[in-house]
Amino acid sequence: MIVCLAMIAALLAFILFQGILTFWPRPLVSVRTVSGAVFLGEVTREDSYRPEPSVIGNLPVEIQATVRKRLAENDGVSHRRLIRTGNYELTNEHFTWVSDFEIAPGGETQPPWALIFERQAWGRFYGEPKAFLIDSVPVANDPAAVWGLFEKHHPEARSRWGEARKLEKHAIGDVNYRLEQSRLRLREVELRFGRQSEPWREQSRIHAATEAELQKEFEIIQRSIQELRKENARFQIQVLTADGREKSLALDEIVRGYPANRLGTLDKWRIYLSRWGEFLYDDPREANSEGGVFPAIFGTVVMTLLMSIAVVPFGVLAALYLREYAKSGPLVSSVRIAINNLAGVPSIVFGVFGLGFFSYIIGARIDELFFAAKLPSPTFGTGGILWASLTLALLTLPVVIVATEEALAAVPSSMREGSYACGASKWQTIRRIVLPRAMPGVMTGMILAMARGAGEVAPLMLVGAVKLAPELPIDGHFPYVHLERSFMHLGFYIYDLGFQSQNSEAAKPMVLTTTLLLIVIIFLLNTIGVYLRSRLRRKFASSVF
Repeated sequence: MIVCLAMIAALLAFILFQGILTFWPRPLVSVRTVSGAVFLGEVTREDSYRPEPSVIGNLPVEIQATVRKRLAENDGVSHRRLIRTGNYELTNEHFTWVSDFEIAPGGETQPPWALIFERQAWGRFYGEPKAFLIDSVPVANDPAAVWGLFEKHHPEARSRWGEARKLEKHAIGDVNYRLEQSRLRLREVELRFGRQSEPWREQSRIHAATEAELQKEFEIIQRSIQELRKENARFQIQVLTADGREKSLALDEIVRGYPANRLGTLDKWRIYLSRWGEFLYDDPREANSEGGVFPAIFGTVVMTLLMSIAVVPFGVLAALYLREYAKSGPLVSSVRIAINNLAGVPSIVFGVFGLGFFSYIIGARIDELFFAAKLPSPTFGTGGILWASLTLALLTLPVVIVATEEALAAVPSSMREGSYACGASKWQTIRRIVLPRAMPGVMTGMILAMARGAGEVAPLMLVGAVKLAPELPIDGHFPYVHLERSFMHLGFYIYDLGFQSQNSEAAKPMVLTTTLLLIVIIFLLNTIGVYLRSRLRRKFASSVF
């Protein structure tokens, strides 16, 4: 037990330490190797290794003997660092290993005006400021002046970018929604009366008029977006990379920029907190290895709450029947055995069942009855947050049943007998005497179910969780809550980021930070459950009948 607790504590401490440090800004290091290559970036990791002979053979001939001698003195072991060099569109690499023996004498510096740019796409960019361009004309060449103009115009450019993004996401989305609704109404009339009927011709005329009106709205919105983009295209910053190449970066595509080697303590804390805010409240970007995880946080919490709402009533009813109403016999024994066996079924089996039963049977039937106009595109006949919640409710149902049964059994028989003696019926006794005193145990079952369900991944891969779904299942269109939509989940996000990301090194710190966030969310949900359980225990401890 002590060893297990120590291992758990060590794991949590490691995740906490690494997760907290992920967003702390690091200095930029410029390294010139003996081969003439120059790298500029952040040191992300260090270790010791044994270089292969081919590595030494690729060094200049005049230093190979010296390197071999130094390695022999260290038992063939050398120290190396992993440098995040960025600039992927120019180098096709995000990271580079640099060994100590590869660095030229005096070849490691920290350029005072080295800049880090976190971008919407292509990852981070590292370089030194060369010029600030307005309408493709350089207006400043001094690093300090270039940086001053960047700080002046960048917030305005990002504001225009956000306004354009809002128009694309909401205004154009609203136009597309209304156009789709008009198309569906036409399709419904066609299914009901046929294409040759007068109602269809009338609805077709209405649809054509609606389409023309919405096309005009769309063109107006597009012009507004183009004007914003045209204004943003005027401002660029020209950056010189470590290997001497020039690159012009549009200000609106830069999420955050800062001179890494000129930061004071307050500046570092400002960037650190800004990154945390982005992580908690923004959408993912750059194949989920940058940006935020708000859609995944929302999906995880909503799915867990829906699962709890679904599993608790069924679990309590099942436990009440087994404990209070069912008579002992082969059937009840078989049910108990089935419940215990259900707790040991692999979670992926529940995912297959949820996909087949909820999505392909119930969902398909719902589509046929209520969403025939959308077919063959499924609405409920595919994975969604509702089916994922019900699948996990089935997964955690045995936990709630067992915990509730134990809570019901713990209520003294004398209280039941006293209730019967006062003339109460069986249901009145259960509702007013037994259930209130068993409620803390029911809450314990719900807490355990939430803890397990919130961290499950395998079933969700089949019934609704996806790699990227920035659109939340809540919007301004009726019925406002769309439980049929796919969603993001922190557990699936961690899996995708850790094992499917093409930039695995950049994904590692995000995996640890997201894991820390998932642990915190589960802890908060359980804390709320424990608080409610404590209140219920205090409320019913002295109640009378």
